[in-house]
Amino acid sequence: MESNNPHLNRILEQQLERTAKALRENRMEAVVVGTKQEARDALERYLFPGCTIGVGGSATLDEIDALTLFRSPAYRFFDRYTEGMTDEERKQIFREAMFADVFAMSSNAITETGLLYNVDGRCNRVAPLLYGPQSVVVVAGCNKIVPDLPAAVARVMRVAAPANAVRLGKQTPCATTGICAGIGKGDFPICEGCQSPDRICSGYVISARQLVPNRIKVILVAEPLGF
Repeated sequence: MESNNPHLNRILEQQLERTAKALRENRMEAVVVGTKQEARDALERYLFPGCTIGVGGSATLDEIDALTLFRSPAYRFFDRYTEGMTDEERKQIFREAMFADVFAMSSNAITETGLLYNVDGRCNRVAPLLYGPQSVVVVAGCNKIVPDLPAAVARVMRVAAPANAVRLGKQTPCATTGICAGIGKGDFPICEGCQSPDRICSGYVISARQLVPNRIKVILVAEPLGF
């Protein structure tokens, strides 16, 4: 989030580098870029001719125009957004993405201690993050960076989940009130109190130190992106 104040910019640079260093210590590759265009360029460097690509639903990827990149004839894109697909065809796309060469996504929150925190409904986004694709590329704006895991949990409950519920047209308490129904009902990171059939918070995943080094690549962007 570049500003006209060099002192604030320096603080942001330090936060990004501190977070990248912690991610690397947790055996994730991490790079810091300045702009959306640089993020797209960095993402492209992780692709190769003929590779298969899957994606998790992401406002961040939309904002950097990643889908146009993925739809290049140079790659085989498992395009979950193809118009006219049946529910079964879309489910098949989700299954194919589990075995893609490259899976692209964002993260609901990234801690300065080097953790990724993600909450999913169908879990077709967090499942490939955990296992399957050879390479997972996470693109995240500076607005996703938080100090620690409790702050990551709070960010999802107060920002990411409500905003995504609104984006997806869900009839959940958070879409109506702008805050998770579980706020104030304990510290455990599950949205207690939400009984909506539209609930999008079903799977909770913390990615810490990795067994397979550098399988997860994180592109940190010095601009706010997504929710």
